[in-house]
Amino acid sequence: MAYSILDVTPFIPSDRLLEKSSTPDQAMRLSQVSARLSGKLADLTLDTLESYMRVINSYYSNLIEGNATRPHEIRAAQRGEYDIDPAKRNLQEESLGHMAVQQWVQEEAPSLDRVFSSEFIQELHKKFYESIPEALWNIKNNQGDVVGKVIPGEWRTQQVEVGIHLPPDAKALDGLMNSFCETYNPKRFNGDRKLIAIMAAHHRFAWIHPFLDGNGRVGRLLTDAALKSVGLDSYGAWCLSRGLAHQNSQYKQSLAIADRVRQGDFDGRGQLTEKGLLNFCDFMLNTAIDQVEYISELLDLGNLRKRITAYVQARNDFRVSGVNKELKPVAGLILHTAFIYGEIERAQALELCAMPERSARRLLSQLKAEGLLSETSSKSPLRWEIPEHAEPWYFPDLAPFS
Repeated sequence: MAYSILDVTPFIPSDRLLEKSSTPDQAMRLSQVSARLSGKLADLTLDTLESYMRVINSYYSNLIEGNATRPHEIRAAQRGEYDIDPAKRNLQEESLGHMAVQQWVQEEAPSLDRVFSSEFIQELHKKFYESIPEALWNIKNNQGDVVGKVIPGEWRTQQVEVGIHLPPDAKALDGLMNSFCETYNPKRFNGDRKLIAIMAAHHRFAWIHPFLDGNGRVGRLLTDAALKSVGLDSYGAWCLSRGLAHQNSQYKQSLAIADRVRQGDFDGRGQLTEKGLLNFCDFMLNTAIDQVEYISELLDLGNLRKRITAYVQARNDFRVSGVNKELKPVAGLILHTAFIYGEIERAQALELCAMPERSARRLLSQLKAEGLLSETSSKSPLRWEIPEHAEPWYFPDLAPFS
C-alpha cells in the first residue's frame, strides 16, 4: 500500500469546524497566559526554573511510558547515586538521558524551520537513545522475546502495531516525515492556527510512529521545542507533560480517537476523523492552559513569599530533611528578593540582613553552602536556586518529592 501525507488529512481542523468551537479561543488564551507569566519572571529566574523543571518534565514524560522513577531518584542519579537493582538503575539513566536532550534543546534554541525538519527530529531521537543504556534499545514482545532493536536517530525499518492502529509502512517514512515537517511548520499558519497546528502535529507524529520505539517521548520533546520556538517564552517554567501524565488515560484515549478514519459525511473531508482531531487539539490546549495557570499561581510573588517563609520556619523547627542547621528569619527576605530579580547584589543582600557585617556574611555563606543561592565568582551577584531540600516547600504538589 502506498502512503502519502494525504493519509493524515485533515492537517488541522477546518475553518468551518473551528468557527463553531472554542478551540481558537483556547489557543489565544494559551498565548495570553503564557505571555503574562513571562512578564512576571526575570530572565535569570526563568533560566533557573527551566533548568529545575528538566527533572520534573523528565519524570512526567517518562511516567507516561511506564517509567515511574521519582524526582528524588533522578537527583540521586545526578549525584552518581544509583539503585543497586540494574533495572531501576537503567530507568534512572533513562531519566537522565531525557534531561540531557532537554538541555540540548534549551541551549540550541532552534528556530521553527529547524524544529520542523527530519534532521532535528532524528537528532532528538539519537541523542536520547545514545544517552540511555543499550539494554533499553531492545524491543520485546509480550512473551519477553527480543523482536527488534532501536537504531538511534534512524526511522524504523519494520512494521509495527500500536494498539489497533497500524502505522504506515517503513518504506514510506522518508517521504512522509519530510512532508510532515513541511506541512506542520507553524510558519505556514496564521494567528491562533499556529498553536492548533502544533497540537495537531503532536497527534500526526504519533500516528506516523516513525521510530521503532521512543515515539512518545520524542513526540513530546518535539512539541516542547515547537511551543518554545513559536513564541511561548515561559515554556520551560511549565511543562505540558505534567498535565498529560495527570490525565494519562484521557491523553491516550484522545490520541486513539483521533486515529480513527473519517466517521461519515459530517466528519470532514479528509482520511481521518476531523472531530477526533478537533477534540484532541482542544484537550491539548486546555491541558497546557491548566499547567500555565498552575505554575503562575505557584510563582505569584505573595504566594511564594509565604512558602519561602514557611520553609525558613520549618528549618528552624528541624522539619526539613537533608539539612539540620537553623536559618535566620531574614533569610526569607533575601531569598524572595533573589527570586524576583533572578539574583541579588552582594551589597544589597548584606544591607537586607540588617545585622553586623560579619554575621551577615556568615548567613550568606550558609545560603550558598546549602544551595539556596549560587555564585559564579567571589564578587558576582548571588543567584536564586532551588535545592532539593527546599523543593517540597517552594513547590508543593508539583511532583512527588519522596
